[in-house]
Parts: sequence; C-alpha cells; structure tokens
Amino acid sequence: DVSPVVAGLIGATVLVVSVSVTVFVWTCCHQQAEKKHKTPPYKFIHMLKGISIYPETLSNKKKIHRIRRDKDGAAKEPGRGNLLLDAAESGLVGSEKAPDGPGAAPHVDQLPIKVDYGDELSPDQSLTPGGSKTSSPSSPGDEVLLGELTFSVDYNFPKKALVVTIQEAHGLPVMDEHSQSSDPYIKMTILPDKRHRVKTRVLRKTLEPLFDETFTFYGIPYSQLQDLVLHFLVLSFDRFSRDDVIGEVMVPLAGVDPSTGKVQLTREILKRNIQKCISRGELQVSLSYQPVAQRMTVVVLKARHLPKMDITGLSDPYVKVNVYYGRKRIAKKKTHVKKCTLNPVFNESFIYDIPADLLPDISIEFLVIDFDRTTKNEVVGRLILGAHSVTAAGVEHWREVCDNPRKAVAKWHSLSEY
Repeated sequence: DVSPVVAGLIGATVLVVSVSVTVFVWTCCHQQAEKKHKTPPYKFIHMLKGISIYPETLSNKKKIHRIRRDKDGAAKEPGRGNLLLDAAESGLVGSEKAPDGPGAAPHVDQLPIKVDYGDELSPDQSLTPGGSKTSSPSSPGDEVLLGELTFSVDYNFPKKALVVTIQEAHGLPVMDEHSQSSDPYIKMTILPDKRHRVKTRVLRKTLEPLFDETFTFYGIPYSQLQDLVLHFLVLSFDRFSRDDVIGEVMVPLAGVDPSTGKVQLTREILKRNIQKCISRGELQVSLSYQPVAQRMTVVVLKARHLPKMDITGLSDPYVKVNVYYGRKRIAKKKTHVKKCTLNPVFNESFIYDIPADLLPDISIEFLVIDFDRTTKNEVVGRLILGAHSVTAAGVEHWREVCDNPRKAVAKWHSLSEY
C-alpha cells in the first residue's frame, strides 16, 4: 500500500518529466526546421556530385613553382636548391632528406623567432619544391605539356549567381617520382577582386582527375560578367612539404556568354606567370655579410607606393623576413606595424648566423603584409634575394653582397605578386 502523499509526489514527478521531455523535443524540431529554411551563410554553395554541402575553411595560399638551373642551363640535381616559402608556415623536407654522414650538408639550427602579430596569407604565395618532383613543368624555355582543363560556365538569372563546374583534367605531368603520378586539385579565384576563393578535393595518384564539382557564386550581376576573369590554379598535393604548382588557366568571361545556357570549355594548362602582377610597390633593403663572424645582417629600410588595402585608402604594413636553406625555413622575423601609410619607414635590422659555405643555398624572402585587426592579414607583395631570386635585380644584389664582404649594399626592389 502506498500513502496518498507518496502517490501524489510520484504522479507530480512523472508529469514534470513528461512535460520537460515534450518541450525539449519540440524545441529541437523547431530549431531543425529553422535551419532548413535559413539562408546559406556563404556567398557560394559547393555542389559535390549533386549533393549540397557547405565548404570547409579555404586557404588563401598561393605558390610559385620553379627550378633552379646552373649557369650552363642544366637543371640541378633533384632535391637540391629548391625552396618552399609560405607566408603562414614553413615547408619541411620529407622523404627526400639528405642522409646523415660525412657527405651530408652542414646542419643549420633554427634561429630565434619573434612573436607573430597575426596569421598571414600563406600564400598561396611562395616558392614550392619542384625539383624533388620533376623538373619539366617549370624549366624555363622548355615546351612542356602540362595538360588540359575542362570546365563549364553557367548563369542563374533568378538568383544572380555564376555557376562554375570543374569537370576534369587530362594529361597532367608527373609530380611525384616515387609513385610516378600526382595528387591533383584545383584552386579557383574570380579576378580582379579575389573575393571568391574555392578549391576542389584532392584526387590521389592520377594524371586524369575527374573532379565533377560545382561552385555557385551569388551576388554577381550579369552585367559585370564581362569584366571578370576566372583563374584556375592546378596543384599537386604533397604530404611532406608544400604543394607543387603544376600550372594555371586564365579565362576572361568577356568571350563567354552563358545567357543561353551552360557553356563548356577546354583550356590548355600553362606554366604559371610569376611576374603577372605589377604596381605592388617597392621595398628597400640592405644586406651585408661578415665572413669572420659568419653573420648576415639584413636591414629592412622602407617601402614606397604600396597599394591601398584599407577602405580609408591607406594600409598598415609590416615586413616578414623568412630565411631558407634549401627547402627548409630556418628563421622568420617581423618588423613592427606602421599604421596608416603607403610609404612606411621601418629601419629595422635582423642578424642571422650563416656559415660561408652555405651562402649558395641561402635565400631570403621579404613579405610585405597589410595588418588587419578584424580579418586575416593580406600579403601585399614579395621579394626574394639569394639562391632562388626570380628577378635580375635580385640576383645582382645578392651577387654584390657576396662579392663585397663587410659592405652594406642597399637597393630598391619592385615587389611581385605573392
């Protein structure tokens, strides 16, 4: 027998639990229904084989893929003289590390690293190790077939959206000598604003990738299509270092009319043009080498004519200095941020311990970056001095520093696109 009081308590408890469960279930169902009808928080929707998904966080990195060559024009031995310069993180040598022993290259300890002000665009923009894979795609002056890219362009008038489908690629070069294959994927950007950046998934061990991925870009009026350019960057994923750049495809939409329906195009993949961007400003740097102390002094003096990066028409620039030995970054340092200026004066010096016998394989990268407190910092331009300089002025500056020890050599250099 149960007393009336206990029975009443049990009944009240069951009632409260039942009401609570009912309210909880109703709330979850209501929230789920709201999510289904909610406007997508992204400017584009990624369609992977017909299934709508939201894209993962995309990287803005850009890279430059090239091969260092000897004076006689022959490519250097694979695995040597290649750089990986990344504005956010350094590349590491993986399976192609030099063996330890008497003949191994001298070891360079990592130098002290200053605290970062923020994350830079990695950049998409930097040198990548090409010699360890294949020297063909980037050898200057060589007629090398890099394959073809097939894609389609369409326009959705009711939604004012540009629809680009990356279908497949054919005849890609071998970027991994071990597997005699590649791990290709594609990054796409709409120029000139560079606001829309997307990338496909990586397809493993294939030279004939079938992507079949659709990207929808909202908020693009049809009247502006004629002013836009589609930029496809074809890369090969590398597990142990930075990804290799195979080539690029530039498609001006001025010659494409998707008003009557989907337009399918096939374009040849070309070697990336690392000097395609001008008017990135200039940077003045000074270098001097002390052979007795085996120290390199790098002074970031000033910059001028930098592009406007903020809505105020100014920028908040600083310079990141990366030092590379072969493919490995051994030091990184930064200047202070100069607020609201397009002609900053830095006058900051950095000292690096570099043995004289390592100088032929040393490269110094200068990244001019616009600091932003609310969003990611954006790379304005870059300069490389040393073994992997891509300009005649950079090669001459480095040669003059090596030929004149204990003398500070200061010069202006035009910044290239990252």
